[in-house]
Amino acid sequence: MVLLGSTGSIGVNALLVAKRFGIAVEVLVCGKNIDLLNKQIQEHHPKVVVVANAADIARVNHSCVYAGEDAILRVIEESQSKLVVNALVGFLGLRPTLKAIECDKKVALANKESLVACGAFIDTSKIQPIDSEHFGLWYLLQERPVSRMVITASGGAFRDWPLEKLANATLEDTQKHPNWSMGQKITIDSATMVNKMFELLEARWLFGEGRYDAVIETQSLIHAMIDFKDGSTTAHFAKASMQLPIAYALDAKMDEQILEHIDLLKVGSLEFREIDAERYPIWQIKESMLKNPLSGVVINAANEAAIEMFIGKQIGFLDISKRVISAYDKFVTMPQNVDEVFLLDKEVRSFVRSLR
Repeated sequence: MVLLGSTGSIGVNALLVAKRFGIAVEVLVCGKNIDLLNKQIQEHHPKVVVVANAADIARVNHSCVYAGEDAILRVIEESQSKLVVNALVGFLGLRPTLKAIECDKKVALANKESLVACGAFIDTSKIQPIDSEHFGLWYLLQERPVSRMVITASGGAFRDWPLEKLANATLEDTQKHPNWSMGQKITIDSATMVNKMFELLEARWLFGEGRYDAVIETQSLIHAMIDFKDGSTTAHFAKASMQLPIAYALDAKMDEQILEHIDLLKVGSLEFREIDAERYPIWQIKESMLKNPLSGVVINAANEAAIEMFIGKQIGFLDISKRVISAYDKFVTMPQNVDEVFLLDKEVRSFVRSLR
């Protein structure tokens, strides 16, 4: 397989599953964590390695190392592997997804931004989702009429904060996720609930038009639910581990135990909460976004630009959602092809950075 984003949590789990199933790793792509990359090279013996910055090439313990986005696209095209696991973070992951599909490869997709920004122009028959929420929906789907698909949210770092404190939340505060440790950007997205907006939009592209919603489940034991038209509801329970969806993406016949079962007697009870637009202001555009799914490129670009400003201490935490909503309201002409997606992405970022 080709693994994009090998040193992140999803990449690390993908390598654990690959080793378990005896799947060869042809290509490793990572950002700046060269120390971990070198350990992965020693264990998995990839043929080719790509890093983010050319300055890091000399630190990599491998004879075939490249750097940069163009190199990622080239190694995907030249690889023999039929599977590309895309665990890159951000809009950077879109071109590799498009390249892999162009090369008739299957994409095990954890990069949310690919479908959020460009879902209308991606052949989803080539996509196997490895986000736990979309995997849960896929796992539950049957040949029965569906009324609604529901994914769950943890609520992020501020689900229990007094509302009046949110304006003063710091970057460090956003990283205190109640249930697990993830990368910086996705943990910020969890705190704003942008992450769940993205997942709803991904679900719409993966499973087609329909009713989609999300609720907070505080223990993150249920990942998805489906309301069927007959009045019944099914839920997907599993421990919060990416290894289960990754296992199905790497081995379609997957027939062995990956996780320990959840002991409901030990769990005792579950708590569900509504996602409140007062605590999560971005939620006020959720229904509009789902009716206008091409708007995902605007929301993603605005969010990435606003997060950069938040990290740079140019704006406050609540300003992230405000700037995304401002961009959403301004940009009403949607892209008609892939090239227009990239053009609009640049326009939106420029607009968000110019706001005062």
